[in-house]
Amino acid sequence: MATVKKRAWTTAAGEKRDAFRVSYTDSSGKRQHKQFTLKRDADAYRIKVEGELAQGIHTPDAKSATVAEAADVWIASCEASGCDRGTLKTYREIANRHIKPQIGNEKLSRLSAPRVVEFRDAMMVTRSHAMAGKAVRHLSMILAEAMRRGLVAQNVARAVKVKRPRGEHQKLAKRAEIPPAEHLKAMIEAADQLGDEDPRLPVLLRVVMLGGLRASEARGFAWPSADLKIPSLSVTQRADRWNEIGRPKSNAGHRCVPIGPRLATTLKAWQLRCPPSKLNLMFPNARGGVIDQKGFIGLLVKVQVAAGLALDTGRKDRKGRTIWAPRYDWHHLRHVAASNWLNDGIDLKRLQVWIGHENIQLTIDVYGHLIIDAKKDAALAAGAEAALLA
Repeated sequence: MATVKKRAWTTAAGEKRDAFRVSYTDSSGKRQHKQFTLKRDADAYRIKVEGELAQGIHTPDAKSATVAEAADVWIASCEASGCDRGTLKTYREIANRHIKPQIGNEKLSRLSAPRVVEFRDAMMVTRSHAMAGKAVRHLSMILAEAMRRGLVAQNVARAVKVKRPRGEHQKLAKRAEIPPAEHLKAMIEAADQLGDEDPRLPVLLRVVMLGGLRASEARGFAWPSADLKIPSLSVTQRADRWNEIGRPKSNAGHRCVPIGPRLATTLKAWQLRCPPSKLNLMFPNARGGVIDQKGFIGLLVKVQVAAGLALDTGRKDRKGRTIWAPRYDWHHLRHVAASNWLNDGIDLKRLQVWIGHENIQLTIDVYGHLIIDAKKDAALAAGAEAALLA
């Protein structure tokens, strides 16, 4: 049991002081003390300590880890569980640049919801709302891991949120933009014309446009994952920004995507011509390895320059040549597959699976505006009118 006792003393300067001390024995049998100016604070702490001791989750201030130490524990745990290298890089950056400098020295045992609110408010003054939100969410993840390890009794950051300014929801909504049909045809024709120079291009564009693969998935796609009899493409791995092959970023990334017979025929022909690679990649680089991100974007720029779609950046390289930027990135071409599937009448749940989204709400947010059936809408409106005016 914890006790509260008032103690009084005289300072060296002759001033009389008093305070309320909470005393208790921790789970290791060591006597602990904590002092408060107000009795109500001491009583509140006594009740808190007794409850935590009963649950076996109390950590004395002297033994408590800091937020910075808990962040390191959390990142180490993520790394041990096989977390993606890119994700780990993001976690470290947010912890080291935003959380540790602001609140890293705080003891977990002393951390409170009001203190987290102060941290949130300070972040919103010096960072964007988006980054402030990420910092608070990651702090909550750190405390959740600390709770699992018995380093803290509760996650005081769980209920703290960063509200987006009015209208920011619309700004953040990444609705799919589908290139016009004439632009898609121009890119395919340009890729076909460039096929003698780089035979990967005609196949690559068709795989992304018809299979809905992400750029990282196309860069890391291996031939054993292509079943050209069914036919289908099974996404089982991807290439990260360091050109290392690993599993998809989420469980939803693992998926089997059906493809049409014409693409299957194209892939059969390409498989016979494809340069050998140790990783048995469908689209290897000149050395048989993974195409890096810059090179992969370069392929798309080359196609769009040939198609007359690339954007002039207004800059020149060292040889005085125009530096071009793509009008459409690989994600635009991935959206083409989703658009085609919707036009063919696919349901949203199947689209979610084929496109590799973690939840159907994301699928709705990205592709919901493409679900348009003018004839059906007109029929529904006519039926409602007839029922009302009959």
